[in-house]
Amino acid sequence: MTRGVAQPRRALIVAGPTASGKSALALGLAERLGGAVINADAMQCIRELRVLTARPTPEEEARAPHLLYGVRPAALPTSVAWWRAEAAAAMEAVAAGGRVSILCGGTGMYLASLTQGLAAVPEVPEAARNEARALLAEIGPEALHARLAALDPETAARLRPTDSQRIARAFEVWRSTGRGLAAWQREPGLPPVDWRFAALLLDPPRAVLRAAIARRWDAMLAAGAVEEVRALLAQGLDPALPAMRAHGVPEIAAALRGDITLAEAGRRACLAIGQYTKRQATWFRHHPLAPPERTHSIHARIEGFAQFPESELAEIEHFLQAPG
Repeated sequence: MTRGVAQPRRALIVAGPTASGKSALALGLAERLGGAVINADAMQCIRELRVLTARPTPEEEARAPHLLYGVRPAALPTSVAWWRAEAAAAMEAVAAGGRVSILCGGTGMYLASLTQGLAAVPEVPEAARNEARALLAEIGPEALHARLAALDPETAARLRPTDSQRIARAFEVWRSTGRGLAAWQREPGLPPVDWRFAALLLDPPRAVLRAAIARRWDAMLAAGAVEEVRALLAQGLDPALPAMRAHGVPEIAAALRGDITLAEAGRRACLAIGQYTKRQATWFRHHPLAPPERTHSIHARIEGFAQFPESELAEIEHFLQAPG
């Protein structure tokens, strides 16, 4: 270690697709290592959606500190820049308390904003955001994607025509700045945080994941998912908000309107979640969370902490204790 030169601090990342066992593993590691779990999942930030986003239970939160869960009202959308600032502050607070930060979630762009930095996209005025949402509701994602392609073909080429949230985001950036999101992302922005990370990427087999999704859905229904959606709908929120499109919300809303049965809502929701987990797995395969010199990667085909090999626990402990 170089005398007089501050060394980057160290933290853990537990990432992977929905229902892969991240929360159980993060909690087990927190208890083993004296850590605190910091949420890195966009939907688990939403205050009103504890059940449908499978947030840790109050009993689990009592076993180790949990930060950034349920901290954002559904009426306010989150952003990568907002989460990065909150997560960096949480990591500082955890370090000040002598604990290990364990970032846990499946929103890869959130994690990459810490480990790789963040593009310098300007803040979007409310008027542009409202215009994008109104257009999305009026003409739908595919037509808005076509309109974006005429204005900003570079960004549009990176987006699926059905990815309504990212299409609206790209449109509002172009509308407010006159410049495409892809062009902004090439500009120098915020650098990576001055930490080193051990990244644990969970990658269970597809059959295991499908079974876990089905079990989770049944558990959500038993825990009050229908009542949670009913209370969310009662707020009369903009249907373009992320909370209104969280997995299970549109399907249960359709059942509450009488358009489909609850069983059909479950079938559709589980199918949508399964498709989403494929996209998550693809993202993690093609987007390393950080350059190798900043991140120590461990890939694990497991479902939770109980199956985590002792040899890899020792590897993590060595990483956390090593200088430099």
